[in-house]
Amino acid sequence: MKSMHAIWCGGVVSSLLWFMGVTHCYAQLSIEDGGKPHYKASYSKEGILGNSTLSASTSSPPPPSKDADNQLKVYQYKQENGVMAFSDHAPGAAQYQVLLYDCYACQPDSNLDWKKMPLFPRDYDELINHAANNHDLEPALIRAVIHAESAFNVFALSRTGAMGLMQLMPETAKELGVKNAFKPEQNIDGGAKYLAQMLQRFDGDIDLACAAYNAGPTNVTQYKGIPPYPETQAYVKRVKILLERYRKPG
Repeated sequence: MKSMHAIWCGGVVSSLLWFMGVTHCYAQLSIEDGGKPHYKASYSKEGILGNSTLSASTSSPPPPSKDADNQLKVYQYKQENGVMAFSDHAPGAAQYQVLLYDCYACQPDSNLDWKKMPLFPRDYDELINHAANNHDLEPALIRAVIHAESAFNVFALSRTGAMGLMQLMPETAKELGVKNAFKPEQNIDGGAKYLAQMLQRFDGDIDLACAAYNAGPTNVTQYKGIPPYPETQAYVKRVKILLERYRKPG
């Protein structure tokens, strides 16, 4: 989860992965009998609102550009004692993998085929089912969010500090009772709890809950729908594609 929301989408992604573009969006506001505002996401070509039109207490700048050339490179390699290590510089003669810190599902210019890319249908099955039962969520939704956030990389760490499978920011992790965000059982339960909170806040609307998970609930409320950030819109679309695929048996 990266975020301006206390969880910014930002998982580790290999240098070979990049993404595609989407349109801007906004939402229509309706008031039901109880008088509570209900937001329903819809898409348009309207641009991002200028900060001058926003309340000074709630306005937030759009997410920063994620140009690949400007991303922090991280080198992952195995030490002689077998322990995995991470460094901000190449480890000399050791074999290593270059990682880029960025949101796995947020690049608007991705050319990956999200309808055909390999899935992770069995990874952390017991932990995901347990979290789904605890927080009344579809296991497929938790799995889709993990895939979008970190591509199931338990050591994912974003440039903004988001950690682990569901990319929990330190402060949010603390609020959720997560002591070690790199432990799968804690990360998945904490991320599922936060996702359930977003679904409750936005009346069960998966699009808005995912937008809030990525860009923060304040921004979703402020824009009365999915914020018009290309990264967030790409993220929401791809989570929905992954969700439908993970719902299919086998």
